[in-house]
Amino acid sequence: MSAEPSPPHHHLPAAALAELARGEGDPATLDLLLEAERSRRLLLLRMLDDAMDTGPAWDLLSEAQQRSPSVVDELLMYPQTGMWLATALRRLRGSIPQDEPPLWVVLGHFSALAAVAALRAELDFSIEVPVRHGRVPLPTLGCAVLPTTEPWTTATVRAEGGRAVVETADATIAVPPAPGSAGPGWHQVRRLAVGPAGRQLDVALDDLDPYRTYPQPTEPRPLSEEAVTQWRQELERAWRVLLRELPGTAEAMRRGVFSLTPTPARERFRPRSVTSGDAFGGIEASEPDDAVQLAVTLVHEFQHTKLGGLLHLTPLLTDSADASTELWYAPWRDDPRPLDGLLQGIYAFVGIARFWRAHREEADAQQAIAHFEFALWRTHVATALEQVHRHPRRTPLGAALLDTLRGHCAQWLKEPVPEEQLALARLCAADHVARWRVHHLRPPAPAVEEAVRAWLAGASGPPAALAAEPDLVPDLSARWLDSMAMLARHHLSTTPDERPPSEDPEKAAAHVTGALPGDALLAAGDPTAAQHAYRAHLAVEPERAGAWAGLGHALKAAGTEPAAAHLLCHWPERARTVHHAVLRATGTAPDPVRLAAWLASPTGSR
Repeated sequence: MSAEPSPPHHHLPAAALAELARGEGDPATLDLLLEAERSRRLLLLRMLDDAMDTGPAWDLLSEAQQRSPSVVDELLMYPQTGMWLATALRRLRGSIPQDEPPLWVVLGHFSALAAVAALRAELDFSIEVPVRHGRVPLPTLGCAVLPTTEPWTTATVRAEGGRAVVETADATIAVPPAPGSAGPGWHQVRRLAVGPAGRQLDVALDDLDPYRTYPQPTEPRPLSEEAVTQWRQELERAWRVLLRELPGTAEAMRRGVFSLTPTPARERFRPRSVTSGDAFGGIEASEPDDAVQLAVTLVHEFQHTKLGGLLHLTPLLTDSADASTELWYAPWRDDPRPLDGLLQGIYAFVGIARFWRAHREEADAQQAIAHFEFALWRTHVATALEQVHRHPRRTPLGAALLDTLRGHCAQWLKEPVPEEQLALARLCAADHVARWRVHHLRPPAPAVEEAVRAWLAGASGPPAALAAEPDLVPDLSARWLDSMAMLARHHLSTTPDERPPSEDPEKAAAHVTGALPGDALLAAGDPTAAQHAYRAHLAVEPERAGAWAGLGHALKAAGTEPAAAHLLCHWPERARTVHHAVLRATGTAPDPVRLAAWLASPTGSR
């Protein structure tokens, strides 16, 4: 493969940087990011060639480039090619576990790429490629299925006079001459082209490439025709939403989204989607609930794509010795996050807040949910931005980006939202913070011991030391901290006649993994019943973090026990930790509300 004389120097002009700092980016800006990404891929390819014996694959790829440079460029820029390059280099360096597939299979994927380039350039050739559990994936084209029981073996891809086959001693599978065509023993990569002429989104629906899932490769899993039809219809509808409501974002997506990897549906309102900085333009997404959810997913992951491209050109944070141990609250995660991860989330969820801000103005939208989502995500983003405001690790560009987003968010916070949805959003935002604190924060151990002694001695309040800054101790068991928001979505998406009665909280909570009956009652607007449910739950399972957080918000909403409510809403970790320590010391659990009220006395709230 011919090399460029020297790598080009890439930079983004001030106007492009300003667009990206606003969370936006027009097609011209995307083109600049893509040019830089192409150079990065070429450098990675050269690094791989230097690190391994590429054999005939390099020569075949070079010949294809000479015959059809655009074919090789397109293959090089395919998201899964970037993922494979990064994976192969990490495997060679030993920076990821030397697990399945074997290293020779990972490196042999280069031969499959070369074969595809040669096929598309209409060359005659023969090359050996890996077979993965009986399947031979040829990136961007499809996958041959061979009758073998060996997990890892090889086959030959051969082309002559326009006819191509994948063959072993036992079988020969013809590769259809027309891209996108099926055949005996052959699964094709489908392409989805949606939208009107001149405004189409054209992506591969990739269910075959091993490097289509991020960050871990997975074997091909062909979709049924019914599933492909469903994805095509949902993408068509989602694209109409984006063209109508965020036309600038949609136009940029046409330049910067190349593949969509489908994964199975998940629980309602809890989709899963992933991108990788190594796979620019690729999106992995679970089957959506509806077209609006898919539109949100595309916006979310495209934000990550743009920021990943920017980070390949310039840092937004300086290096720090404690960068790996400094962890932060991320309102969209169950776990504490490092600063760079929090920055990625901020950028992505600014895009989501912007989407809901536009979508709630549409006459055919489910406006109650749209108002709720806008109110919730602007609050979450504002919370995250306030944490890192003026952080010393920000580079000048990082500071400009975060300050610009903070300014946008401040304006969004001033926009009116109907009272019911606003109140629910505030509840869900506060509940997530409280659950996160209960899971991950620990009051100083000596202060807890002193508080237990004070409680047992009948002191008027806890020691002041209990109000010291808590330790952050990540709790790996933290799951489903967004349960309240999930319940709110179920509540807002149904009519009053469809909602289960408040006396049936078990049925409502059953819709949402991780939710408690008290959560369902609180989300439905019955805080009195909710506090009774939380008390009952804590009597059986006193360590349940969500019950401590929910109890505080139920007391606050009901207007009862204000001191206990304040403590549980803001410092629930104190109540849970001291409660556990008293129970362990005496064998008897104190009343959670009475304990919280005691902890909220003046000495405990300083």
